[in-house]
Amino acid sequence: MHKTVVDLLICPLCHGLLDWTIEEQDERRILQADAYCSSCDVHYPVRDGIGLFVTPTLRKDDLWEEAASGLMGYLRANPEIERALMEQPLDALTPADQMLRTMWLEDQGNFEEAKRVADVAMSGLYTPEYVECFRSQTEFVYAQVASHAPESPILDIASGRGYLVERLLALPNRLVIATDVSPRILRRDRQYLSMMGLYDRVTLLAFDARQTPFKAGSIQTMTTNLGLPNIDQPDLLLWELRRICEGTLFAINHFLPPNDTPNIEAISAMLPPDLLIKSSTTTHFAEAGWKVELANLCSGIAQPTPPSTLIEGLKIDTLPATETVFDWCVLVATPAEHSQ
Repeated sequence: MHKTVVDLLICPLCHGLLDWTIEEQDERRILQADAYCSSCDVHYPVRDGIGLFVTPTLRKDDLWEEAASGLMGYLRANPEIERALMEQPLDALTPADQMLRTMWLEDQGNFEEAKRVADVAMSGLYTPEYVECFRSQTEFVYAQVASHAPESPILDIASGRGYLVERLLALPNRLVIATDVSPRILRRDRQYLSMMGLYDRVTLLAFDARQTPFKAGSIQTMTTNLGLPNIDQPDLLLWELRRICEGTLFAINHFLPPNDTPNIEAISAMLPPDLLIKSSTTTHFAEAGWKVELANLCSGIAQPTPPSTLIEGLKIDTLPATETVFDWCVLVATPAEHSQ
């Protein structure tokens, strides 16, 4: 993590100041360190350049770790499936199994080949309308952020595999703070971005977005790519993001039709659907002290992603469960008192 980020950080539990012990560093980065909150008696380490600020009560919630380690364990226990996954021609695999091959290659550290396979898989997983709407939102965020608080870092929430982060790194001289609750996915992102020659301007921090390690009002530019609906307790999430944001949040989102009962029920089995429905999203933002504009609207058909033929019941995305139309936009949100 870059040394300049230290001044932004506090204890995510009590918001107290941290005592830093630097164990290894270079000219720009902290590589190994310990940040200690004496009020909470909690240590937050930096390991291999990744700041680990997931609070003790949330460390069990690493779904990326569970999914990836579970997949690798399953393949090792079923070598005939592993051979079928890796030895068949790529075009003989379903898009879901192509994405599984991507994950296997990444686990082996072969990120260059993994990227090639992932590009093929994505074209089969999603409809052309889905892909075009996603591209449009990404380009809109890029254009907005290019001139927004250009001297400040960009904080990306729930970065996942870093598709938006990678696009934002085309902005010259901007530091991007990529975040996720999962240290595993951040380690993956570090390897991928290093392979792409993009890691120099990235800081990686692991934390839960409902309990961030940032000082109040310390962030001018915040982004997220389809990340907010995947986080439980939307009210707590939006209040916390409001606490740290002094500038603007640019959030890529897509909404379900309000009468789309099958898909609303499907997502409700895992998470509250509040931030996937337009009316409840705007209500939650307003109640948390934001003023929000829905910009760059477009719509497109979305279909269930094709299942794996090698691992029964496995799908890359659970939503949509049935064909629907997503209404895409960028939520441009600012603290209400700043929006005159």
